[in-house]
Amino acid sequence: MSEQENKSAVMDEQMIALAQQVFQLVREGDTNQLAGVLEKGFPANLRNDKGDSLLMLASYNGHYDSTALLLQYGADPELLNDRQQSPLAGVAFKGDRKIAELLINQGADVNRKTPDGKTALMFAAMFNQVDVVDLLIAKGADIDAVTDEGKTAMMLAEAMGASDSIKRLSVA
Repeated sequence: MSEQENKSAVMDEQMIALAQQVFQLVREGDTNQLAGVLEKGFPANLRNDKGDSLLMLASYNGHYDSTALLLQYGADPELLNDRQQSPLAGVAFKGDRKIAELLINQGADVNRKTPDGKTALMFAAMFNQVDVVDLLIAKGADIDAVTDEGKTAMMLAEAMGASDSIKRLSVA
């Protein structure tokens, strides 16, 4: 191996180690240290080996400040992971209304579908995340959208026994 190739290999290993550290900062919600690396030009849309972006991990783990910071640095709220899931779908599943609203206000599509046709509203409804159901409906989510199997958010909520979601959807 030439000296140049050796330097390149060392640099690649260092970059991978740095990326892993940044993903860990995001998972832990260490917004101050995250700000430091973003200020130095670290890419806000970096994705891991599963396609999860920094924004996906910050929002899914409930770290509002880190989510807001990443959006400030240009993270794309519509960047999908390898399973074609959006950050909003993950947040809807988890039930974090505050982060869901932040993502929507920064351009997340409330009606984006996964490959099997599920929307954020469907995830929120299935897991009885009523605050997020209310938010998504208020922000224009299509309550009549159907999955590839022809199921609506109401049908999915009924299948999961999500009684509070069923009540909300029945009056929407």
